[in-house]
Amino acid sequence: MDFELPGEDDPKRQEVRSWLAAHPNPTGKDLADAGYVVPHWPRPWGLDADPLTQLIIDDELRKAKVQRPINPIGTGHCGPILVAAGNDEQKNRYIPPMLSGEDIWCQLFSEPGAGSDLAGVSTRATRDGDHYIVNGQKTWTSLGHVAKYGILLCRTNPDAPKHAGLSYFIIDMKSPGIEIQPIVEMTGMHMFNNVFFTDVRVPAENLIGEENRGWELARVTLENERVTLARAGAQWGWGPTAVDLINLVRERGGAPDEVTRQRLAQVYIEGEILRVYRLRMVAARVSGKIGPASSVAKALSDPHGQHIFQLARDLSGAEGLLKEVGPLGADPTWWANGFVFSPALTIGGGTSEVLKNIIGERILGLPREPEPDAGRSWAETRRN
Repeated sequence: MDFELPGEDDPKRQEVRSWLAAHPNPTGKDLADAGYVVPHWPRPWGLDADPLTQLIIDDELRKAKVQRPINPIGTGHCGPILVAAGNDEQKNRYIPPMLSGEDIWCQLFSEPGAGSDLAGVSTRATRDGDHYIVNGQKTWTSLGHVAKYGILLCRTNPDAPKHAGLSYFIIDMKSPGIEIQPIVEMTGMHMFNNVFFTDVRVPAENLIGEENRGWELARVTLENERVTLARAGAQWGWGPTAVDLINLVRERGGAPDEVTRQRLAQVYIEGEILRVYRLRMVAARVSGKIGPASSVAKALSDPHGQHIFQLARDLSGAEGLLKEVGPLGADPTWWANGFVFSPALTIGGGTSEVLKNIIGERILGLPREPEPDAGRSWAETRRN
């Protein structure tokens, strides 16, 4: 099997290059109208692109230094649900400005008492005529402070089993009653937020799919999220890759010692394994069969990202521990921040422990972890 992309004379490459020649500085809207923001999506939003075509488009945009609109939660998590389960009015209203980057989106899932156990969310939405009244709290909401819209998972039937009483909404983040508080990272940056809802009125027309059927949509969203977070960049799909670091070392004259060469070889091997696995993920995504295998990609890519940033920091020398310095004198923009952020990689979007449980139970067919008996500790239950 050939895992390399077609050569320079490939007709699909020529088609993308012709478009880029006609649009040398494309706007987000230009890219969205051409279907190049999400080429794997169905028309009119994408191109119904097969995996190979999608990778060719990605390659040509990268070579041309063309940046797609940065709306990762929108295009990676929210948009696929709107395409799959939204009605025509919702699709036509929300998807075009999402793809062009005009409207930033966030995902309102995790709560202080319901992160890994997402089905345990307690934020309530109570029907009141043509609206739902929402009360509760969400946490670790990426981009919540800049988002125009969010997708909200909350409880609409408190008497149903916890997986059966959830619903899925579109919510205007400027609605009265929403309070957003920043969670400042140890990087000094602010990407995450606590979001509080006090009697927030959400139009009933913003319900996606059926009431109390939100868990099925939430699972699909998480699977899409784990595909997105497992892209090539070392920082949840963004930033440098193992190849970028290796090329940098090569440009600076090579690795300084045998141990460093072995570590570079190891991150390269990890990167190649992930590259081939991502081809499977792209194919699965295009065919609508993502499933639990997306957890494998994220479980592999998170420690791989940490390995890249740890090696880059070591190549920065002692000075790199004291201030923002890139490896071997490189621009520190991604590298320094990435090293400080990297411990979060195996926590956000599903902890490593949760992912391993999913892989064990849903892929390997292993039995579920036993529930602790009343009055017994978890360890005592396992021993028995």
